[in-house]
Amino acid sequence: QVQLRESGGGSVQAGGSLRLSCLASGATSSRNCMAWFRQSPGQEREAIAALYTPTNNTWYADSVKGRFTISQDYDKNSLYLEVNGLKPEDSAMYYCAADGGWCGGRWTRIAAYKLWGQGTQVTVSS
Repeated sequence: QVQLRESGGGSVQAGGSLRLSCLASGATSSRNCMAWFRQSPGQEREAIAALYTPTNNTWYADSVKGRFTISQDYDKNSLYLEVNGLKPEDSAMYYCAADGGWCGGRWTRIAAYKLWGQGTQVTVSS
């Protein structure tokens, strides 16, 4: 059974950076499409980036394009999110998600992912 575990969150000042990690266990075929979502209190969960692990194709939400970078280390079963130029509005719980299918055309949909981690909190102060 595939499990996802996020780490790397924390409290930073505006303009700072963090590297979020998602360690995956279990069958790789169940996590071809991996993504990062975030959710602030009272807000809907928002897709911010996705990566198709067999080919390294990536997708980004406009709100983070140019500041966030999604990547993987296939040998370490890990997905990463480099977050730079952090703003107070980036404060949220960040979640890793995975599914066995292709990411394209559906990567922003919560229902597209069968597997979720518990999240890691990012707090940005001004």
